[in-house]
Amino acid sequence: MALFYRFLFFFAGLSIMTFGVCLTIKAELGAGAWDALNVALTEWIGLTIGSWIIIEGAVLVVINSFLVKRKPQLLSLLTIILIGSLVDLWMFFVFESFAANGLMFKFVTLILGIFIIGMGAAIYLQAKFPSSPIDSFMMAIRERFSVSLMKAKTIGELVALFPALLLQGPIGIGTIIITFTIGPFVQLCFPFFEKLMNRLLEGNFQAKY
Repeated sequence: MALFYRFLFFFAGLSIMTFGVCLTIKAELGAGAWDALNVALTEWIGLTIGSWIIIEGAVLVVINSFLVKRKPQLLSLLTIILIGSLVDLWMFFVFESFAANGLMFKFVTLILGIFIIGMGAAIYLQAKFPSSPIDSFMMAIRERFSVSLMKAKTIGELVALFPALLLQGPIGIGTIIITFTIGPFVQLCFPFFEKLMNRLLEGNFQAKY
């Protein structure tokens, strides 16, 4: 039963998180650096946003392995495949005709998207399954160059930001807001879902014994 709860949190969290990612993209105020890069690649080359998420994830798995000098974390590919597939699912079946009209509605859409991303991330992290290659990339940077987590996060974002700018991706005020608010939103939601997961696991343990 414990494994069931972990799978439930994992899938539900990623579903919620990717819904929020789509909201930040559709707000059209500037997406997160990695999302902006994916949108730019879609517009320049083709394929879907989700496809580029998966392709970048596969590349990052190799880069992460090189940085930490360990075998590639192939299981993290499953996470990024699910993330990419869910983004495409939301985009095609929910957000295809969605448009945020008016500056106020755009900001509401952006902030709602950021909060949903934070909540989804806080849920999926409780499963303690392999994290996405992007999250692993930041941790690899931290380990390889002995920098703080904040510096590693900033470096990771810049790696995506520069090519996104070159390809004229959707970089704007929203990108800055996302960069500085995702962490606090995750931190805000994390304790609640951590307690919920622990309660479910403890209840399962007591039911067995």
